[in-house]
Amino acid sequence: MKVREVIRLLRADGWTIERTRGSHRKLRHPLKPGKVTVAGRPSETLHPKTLASILRQAGLADGDGK
Repeated sequence: MKVREVIRLLRADGWTIERTRGSHRKLRHPLKPGKVTVAGRPSETLHPKTLASILRQAGLADGDGK
């Protein structure tokens, strides 16, 4: 999954970009605790473990580790 697609998925769930520094974007949700950082250029493909970590932090992981 590309960085652009992950950001689109998070924004659809209610996350907003709070700040950006270089290629790192910090997103915040009005109801969920914590922040999620997505690093990389929009056209880059995320490593599967990085993607799983981002989804887990955002509360979007399906719970089976995939």
